[in-house]
Amino acid sequence: MNRSEMREQAFFLLYEKDFFQEKSCAEIEDVFIENFAELSDYGKTCFEIATENRDKLDEIIEKYLKGWRLSRIPKVNIAILRLALCEMIFVDDVPESVAINEAVELAKKYSGDGDYSFINGILGSYSRDNS
Repeated sequence: MNRSEMREQAFFLLYEKDFFQEKSCAEIEDVFIENFAELSDYGKTCFEIATENRDKLDEIIEKYLKGWRLSRIPKVNIAILRLALCEMIFVDDVPESVAINEAVELAKKYSGDGDYSFINGILGSYSRDNS
């Protein structure tokens, strides 16, 4: 399994967690394993780190939402943004440009038309401000 596929697992878990916030990470991981596939260590780690730091990641996202509220952003886009920011902040061996590119690819695959440019803009702004 390549890193993109592992990242996609983390995205699925984060998206699921948004709908079942009362469930623990372990419960969501168990459902994933039972219904889809074995969970990679990288996917599990990113999911758990992003979940543990959700408030911090959401604050960052809200900072770059010019005139929008987090509650108005589709959950799929929030999951992608949380994952990318998690990698940018907490995963040392992933260059920011790779995290951004992978987020854009996830958005092209799972988000609405043009949402990838919105995600690219938020992540690019964060990256420029924190370089």
